[in-house]
Amino acid sequence: MAQHNITGTEGEKIAEQFLLNAQYEIVAKNFRYQKAEVDIIAKKESILVFIEVKTRTTNYFGQPYEHVTDKKQQLMAYAANAFIVANNWKGESRFDVISIIIENNKTYVEHIPDAFYPYE
Repeated sequence: MAQHNITGTEGEKIAEQFLLNAQYEIVAKNFRYQKAEVDIIAKKESILVFIEVKTRTTNYFGQPYEHVTDKKQQLMAYAANAFIVANNWKGESRFDVISIIIENNKTYVEHIPDAFYPYE
Protein backbone atom coordinates (compact mmCIF):
# COMPACT_ATOMS: atom_id res chain seq x y z
CA MET A 1 0.00 0.00 0.00
CA ALA A 2 1.33 3.45 -0.89
CA GLN A 3 2.39 5.76 1.94
CA HIS A 4 -0.38 8.29 1.21
CA ASN A 5 -2.95 5.50 1.53
CA ILE A 6 -1.46 4.42 4.86
CA THR A 7 -1.55 8.03 6.09
CA GLY A 8 -5.18 8.38 4.96
CA THR A 9 -6.24 5.18 6.70
CA GLU A 10 -4.48 6.24 9.89
CA GLY A 11 -6.20 9.63 9.71
CA GLU A 12 -9.62 8.02 9.36
CA LYS A 13 -8.98 5.90 12.47
CA ILE A 14 -7.93 9.02 14.39
CA ALA A 15 -11.03 10.87 13.18
CA GLU A 16 -13.30 7.99 14.18
CA GLN A 17 -11.88 7.93 17.70
CA PHE A 18 -12.15 11.73 17.90
CA LEU A 19 -15.85 11.51 16.97
CA LEU A 20 -16.55 8.71 19.44
CA ASN A 21 -14.89 10.75 22.19
CA ALA A 22 -17.16 13.67 21.23
CA GLN A 23 -20.26 11.45 21.65
CA TYR A 24 -20.97 10.86 17.95
CA GLU A 25 -22.43 7.54 16.83
CA ILE A 26 -20.67 6.08 13.79
CA VAL A 27 -23.28 5.03 11.24
CA ALA A 28 -21.06 4.06 8.28
CA LYS A 29 -17.46 4.29 7.10
CA ASN A 30 -16.22 4.66 3.53
CA PHE A 31 -19.73 4.80 2.10
CA ARG A 32 -19.54 4.60 -1.66
CA TYR A 33 -22.12 5.41 -4.28
CA GLN A 34 -20.91 5.09 -7.86
CA LYS A 35 -17.80 7.33 -8.07
CA ALA A 36 -18.58 9.20 -4.85
CA GLU A 37 -17.44 8.42 -1.31
CA VAL A 38 -18.03 9.74 2.19
CA ASP A 39 -15.30 8.82 4.67
CA ILE A 40 -17.49 8.73 7.78
CA ILE A 41 -21.22 9.09 8.35
CA ALA A 42 -22.11 9.76 11.96
CA LYS A 43 -25.01 10.94 14.09
CA LYS A 44 -24.90 13.50 16.86
CA GLU A 45 -28.20 13.99 18.62
CA SER A 46 -30.68 14.21 15.73
CA ILE A 47 -28.25 15.33 13.03
CA LEU A 48 -26.79 13.06 10.36
CA VAL A 49 -23.24 14.21 9.64
CA PHE A 50 -21.31 13.44 6.45
CA ILE A 51 -17.60 13.79 7.16
CA GLU A 52 -14.59 14.17 4.90
CA VAL A 53 -11.28 13.34 6.58
CA LYS A 54 -8.16 15.01 5.17
CA THR A 55 -4.81 13.87 6.56
CA ARG A 56 -1.37 15.22 5.78
CA THR A 57 2.11 14.78 7.24
CA THR A 58 2.84 18.50 6.98
CA ASN A 59 1.04 21.77 6.42
CA TYR A 60 3.71 22.95 3.99
CA PHE A 61 1.17 23.01 1.15
CA GLY A 62 -1.63 24.40 3.34
CA GLN A 63 -4.00 22.98 5.89
CA PRO A 64 -5.58 19.64 4.99
CA TYR A 65 -9.10 21.09 4.96
CA GLU A 66 -8.04 23.51 2.21
CA HIS A 67 -7.79 20.50 -0.12
CA VAL A 68 -11.49 19.63 -0.02
CA THR A 69 -12.22 20.77 -3.55
CA ASP A 70 -15.52 21.87 -5.04
CA LYS A 71 -15.57 18.61 -7.00
CA LYS A 72 -15.11 16.59 -3.79
CA GLN A 73 -17.92 18.55 -2.16
CA GLN A 74 -20.21 17.79 -5.11
CA LEU A 75 -19.33 14.09 -4.98
CA MET A 76 -19.94 13.98 -1.22
CA ALA A 77 -23.33 15.62 -1.70
CA TYR A 78 -24.16 13.06 -4.38
CA ALA A 79 -23.25 10.13 -2.10
CA ALA A 80 -25.00 11.76 0.87
CA ASN A 81 -28.19 12.10 -1.13
CA ALA A 82 -28.04 8.42 -2.07
CA PHE A 83 -27.53 7.47 1.59
CA ILE A 84 -30.43 9.69 2.71
CA VAL A 85 -32.77 8.19 0.11
CA ALA A 86 -31.68 4.58 0.80
CA ASN A 87 -32.17 5.03 4.53
CA ASN A 88 -35.32 7.17 4.31
CA TRP A 89 -33.68 9.84 6.48
CA LYS A 90 -36.08 12.70 7.22
CA GLY A 91 -34.00 14.70 9.68
CA GLU A 92 -31.35 17.36 9.50
CA SER A 93 -27.94 16.72 7.96
CA ARG A 94 -24.69 18.59 7.50
CA PHE A 95 -21.21 18.30 5.99
CA ASP A 96 -18.14 18.43 8.23
CA VAL A 97 -14.42 18.18 7.59
CA ILE A 98 -11.89 16.71 9.98
CA SER A 99 -8.43 18.02 9.20
CA ILE A 100 -5.49 16.01 10.58
CA ILE A 101 -1.76 16.61 10.52
CA ILE A 102 0.51 13.79 11.67
CA GLU A 103 3.97 15.29 12.00
CA ASN A 104 7.00 14.24 14.06
CA ASN A 105 4.95 11.74 16.10
CA LYS A 106 2.42 14.45 17.02
CA THR A 107 -1.15 14.55 15.84
CA TYR A 108 -3.17 17.72 15.31
CA VAL A 109 -6.92 17.36 14.78
CA GLU A 110 -9.29 20.12 13.73
CA HIS A 111 -13.01 19.44 13.38
CA ILE A 112 -14.91 21.88 11.18
CA PRO A 113 -18.70 21.49 11.55
CA ASP A 114 -20.81 22.81 8.67
CA ALA A 115 -17.64 23.08 6.61
CA PHE A 116 -19.57 23.56 3.39
CA TYR A 117 -23.05 23.63 1.94
CA PRO A 118 -23.47 21.55 -1.20
CA TYR A 119 -24.80 23.16 -4.30
CA GLU A 120 -25.73 21.90 -7.72
